[in-house]
Amino acid sequence: MRMETREQASFFPYLLTFLFLVVVGWGGVAGLVFLTVPAVWQRWGFFLFLTMAMTGVGLPIAYYLNLRFPSTPPANPGILLRQSLWLGIFGSTLAWLQLGGLVTIWTVLVLGAGLFGIEYFLRLREKARWQPPTIKEEPPSQLVG
Repeated sequence: MRMETREQASFFPYLLTFLFLVVVGWGGVAGLVFLTVPAVWQRWGFFLFLTMAMTGVGLPIAYYLNLRFPSTPPANPGILLRQSLWLGIFGSTLAWLQLGGLVTIWTVLVLGAGLFGIEYFLRLREKARWQPPTIKEEPPSQLVG
């Protein structure tokens, strides 16, 4: 008999967030690209929608990576959203830098390493502050005798 040591987690609680971010994000990007001219407010909208779209794409990736490589303390939904938001910020920053023609392989690597480092130190801080859950001990029962 095979025994499961960790409980099977489901992506279902994140499905609504994932669908909202992907549909609104990519729909907004497509709407702005095909239906508007590139003025100032449309550019800001593009970066907003691109951040939402890339965050939506990053959510299942962050979920899978945290499921595949569990940590102590385990990643909660806020941590998963933050980790997927890093991908959204990464994509939007690269798109913004591309407007000036500043994106090179070194820009991509340094920006990615910097965002990875920020997340690493945030998780390290959470690990240092984590305390195991306490078990409430019940008082010993009185023996009737």
